[in-house]
Amino acid sequence: MAPCATGESAAMHLAGASKTSTINASVLHGPRDLRLERRTIEDPSIGELQVAIHTTGICGSDVSYYKKFANGDLCACMPLSLGHESSGVVVAIGPQVTGFNLGDRVALEVGIPCGQCGICRKGRYNLCKRMKFRSSAKSVPHFQGTLQERINHPATWCHKLPDNISFDAAALLEPLSVAIHAVNRAEPTPGSSALVIGAGAVGLLTAAMARQSGCSTVTIADVDQGRVEFAIAKGFATHGYVVERPLHSSPSCSSMYSPSSSGTSTPLDGVMTPASTLSVSSQFDYARSLAADMLSLTASDPSIYSDEEEADGVDVTFECTGKEVCMHTSLYATRAGGKVIMVGMGTPVQTIPMSVAHLREIDILGIFRYANTYVTGIKLLCASERARKAGKAGVSGGGCLLPFLDQMVTHRFKGLENADRAFELASKTVDPEGKLVLKVVIEA
Repeated sequence: MAPCATGESAAMHLAGASKTSTINASVLHGPRDLRLERRTIEDPSIGELQVAIHTTGICGSDVSYYKKFANGDLCACMPLSLGHESSGVVVAIGPQVTGFNLGDRVALEVGIPCGQCGICRKGRYNLCKRMKFRSSAKSVPHFQGTLQERINHPATWCHKLPDNISFDAAALLEPLSVAIHAVNRAEPTPGSSALVIGAGAVGLLTAAMARQSGCSTVTIADVDQGRVEFAIAKGFATHGYVVERPLHSSPSCSSMYSPSSSGTSTPLDGVMTPASTLSVSSQFDYARSLAADMLSLTASDPSIYSDEEEADGVDVTFECTGKEVCMHTSLYATRAGGKVIMVGMGTPVQTIPMSVAHLREIDILGIFRYANTYVTGIKLLCASERARKAGKAGVSGGGCLLPFLDQMVTHRFKGLENADRAFELASKTVDPEGKLVLKVVIEA
């Protein structure tokens, strides 16, 4: 058994003493008002570890807070450190903590439930009403995020990392957990077909997990061509569909991508109408047409569908944008008896064609963050890394290997003093040189 604590820190705790030190922290005071400040931090208390943060990925919710000092209906009312996709190194160990040593590399699960309520006892702790989640304004005072040099965090929610998982991949365990939870809710059977709408980090990882779970085809759709091409080139999805951003009220073009015989992506032309200019009934027609075009990528492939009725939709659609028109499209793209998984959180009140779900018995399932996923994510990453080093590719167990997650990190910024630059870039899809922006991280 590992010691509870070592060195001076342990001695001070056993003596009942505690000391404080100062650290740097990136603190948001208002829209785009990010400041580097000095904060005090105490020794870790009972059950806690002190972790020196190494890598923090910037999430879409972080960008929302940065730009608006709010995320959806949650408005910050006091200074807030952002960041919740993080990994680091244990630098101090509190009393009554076992299983950890100084220098251990860890990934942080940053939601802390009460652990006592009925929902926690059932294992669905992500739904705990008393959940405290770092970098969220939901609880008051706000639970500060990980864009600090060091934080104290419950050891229960720190996950030790094997040597073959990098700090970058460990930080991405947080969005990967969302994807794992989404696929767990979907329960696709081997050979299923899937559609993922939205090719941001969560959408890409959801597509990868759908493939890993055994889905034979995974189509990913997005308005950003670069992200769709990345998804196909790196093996996150088997097919891709691009809907160009409408510049005005006239029709805009769309492109569909599928692997050609040479392994490259081949564009096919289609025509779409911007949904924002249409009435509600016309928006439904637009979504139905869009869904049909997405389905046409695979519907004619006899190796995927055994009859025409099965080709009338995918088995499961993962909606990863939260946009109303994307929810419409999801329903029209899903076969009778299939499932729509609501992954993205966007438009809070939506008008949707409910009769489509009703008459076709489509299950609409919501997800909120994740629960019991980090151990699974670490095991999957380890297995993929071992197979990759052994020169294996393609299928592992029930599905494909997870893509190399480190390649999702397209931009790195060194030091908390550069956090504002990192957030500005994370709010864009391409950098000043025209390169794809996918995942931006801030390193110690």
